Amino acid sequence: MTERRFDVWAAGDAYERYMGRWSRLVAGRFVDWLGVGDDGVWLDACCGTGALTSSITGLARPRLVVGVDRSAGYVAAARAVATGPAARFLLADALSLPVRDGTCDAVVSALALNFLPAPGAAVAEAARAARPGGLVACYVWDYAEGMGLLRRFWDAAASLDAAAVELDEGRRFGLCSPEALRALWTSAGLDGVHVAPIEVRAEFAAFGDLWEPFLSGQGPAPGYVAALAPPDRERLREALRSSLPARPDGSLALGLRAWAVLGRKPSAGAA
Repeated sequence: MTERRFDVWAAGDAYERYMGRWSRLVAGRFVDWLGVGDDGVWLDACCGTGALTSSITGLARPRLVVGVDRSAGYVAAARAVATGPAARFLLADALSLPVRDGTCDAVVSALALNFLPAPGAAVAEAARAARPGGLVACYVWDYAEGMGLLRRFWDAAASLDAAAVELDEGRRFGLCSPEALRALWTSAGLDGVHVAPIEVRAEFAAFGDLWEPFLSGQGPAPGYVAALAPPDRERLREALRSSLPARPDGSLALGLRAWAVLGRKPSAGAA
């Protein structure tokens, strides 16, 4: 039984402890994979706490990278950790990007696509903002199989609460497989569509390092935890703890897989 409802996209610092730190591990690999040249103009749609924006500024040597998000709290957190003069941040919606047509060398996004009300419209809007020949790309967690942290969490929750099955991100979010992402990018008219896995490991010094971010209310799983009555929350904590492969010293490691997808806006005059 639940007690309260929370705004699960508001507190940037709490989200960073929960998921942003793992997104940062993927982000660097993603930027390298894209291979955009120096001095490019980037747009990071749904920039969150700035994991991807920071990797772009640190690795791609952009002329400009604009991060946009609807959450004022997340934009403030991203600004606080931004490095270099190339980064700018704006409050804006991924379905109405604040740039002119054809102005960006790369329009990218991290871990946001499944949370948008109209993913197809968001990809089309990204393509509008990209220059001819420019990249449109994103990465999402493999919620169904490869995101070990959330897979363990929702399996534990479902073992105690039948209602949790319908909240499981692996069931709710269809855009977390190569086939679905490739189809979405192709339907947006993008060329050279390619999907690849990015695999990282989440290391936890102890179970508390894993569990405490779930108490923040930031994101679907923490929102579920925060709304539980205290006895139910404690039962979930113990079910999750007992399911995890702890090392003798109490530390833990879980594999995290994301799927990355890219495509290019057709060049002017292309058939």
